[in-house]
Amino acid sequence: MGEIMDGFSQAITLIVTANPELVEITIRSLYISLSATFLAALIAIPIGGLIHFREFPGKQALITCIQTLYSVPTVIVGLVIFLLISRSGPLGYFGLLYTPLGMILGQTVLVIPILLGLVVSSLAGVDRGIRDTLISLGATGFQGVIEIIKEARFAILGAVILGFGRAISEVGVAMMIGGNIRGETRVLTTSIALQTGMGEFAQSIALGIILLAIALVVVVVLNVVTRRYSA
Repeated sequence: MGEIMDGFSQAITLIVTANPELVEITIRSLYISLSATFLAALIAIPIGGLIHFREFPGKQALITCIQTLYSVPTVIVGLVIFLLISRSGPLGYFGLLYTPLGMILGQTVLVIPILLGLVVSSLAGVDRGIRDTLISLGATGFQGVIEIIKEARFAILGAVILGFGRAISEVGVAMMIGGNIRGETRVLTTSIALQTGMGEFAQSIALGIILLAIALVVVVVLNVVTRRYSA
C-alpha cells in the first residue's frame, strides 16, 4: 500500500512540475488522436449523409454491418493496417509503419465506423416533418439536406467527440502500428502499459491521471453538447 501511495505522490509531482516526457507524450497523443478524428469526420459525415438520404437495396444491411464494427477489437484493426503498410504490404512503399502518420491512419480506420453509424442515427432522428416543410417552402433537395444536417449538428458533434474518445483511449493500433518508440510514437496508452510492466508506477500513474483528465473533458463536453441538442 505504501508503494502505491508513494507512486501517487511522485505522479502528482511529475504532473505539477510539467515533466518534459509527460508533456511530450501527451501532446503527441492529442495530435495523433485529433488528426485521426478530423480525418474520420471528413470521410464519415458525407458518406453518412449519403447513406441516410439515399434509398438503395441492402441499405439496412449496410447500416447493421457498420454498427457491428463499433466493437471490432483494436488489435484486429491494427493487424489489418500493419499488413497493408508493412514493408511487404501494398502500401509499404510509403514507409508509414512505426510512424505517427501510420498511427493516424490506423486510428482513422478505427473511428470511421463509429462516426458513420452515429451520423446516420443523428440524421434519422431529425423530424421528417422538417424536410416536408422545407420542400413545401420550395427548397431544393440540396438545400433540404443542408438544413437537416444543421438540425442534427449537435448530435453529429457529439458523435465526433465520442470518436475522439475512442481514438485516444485505444492501445492495440497504437502499439502494433507505432511500435511504442520513445520520442517518436509513444503515446499515453502504450506508455502506461510499458511503464507498468517495468514497475515504474509513478510515471504510469501520472499518465493514467492525464488520460482520465482528458476522458473527463470529453465527457463534460459531450454532456454540454447533448443538453444543448436536447433543448
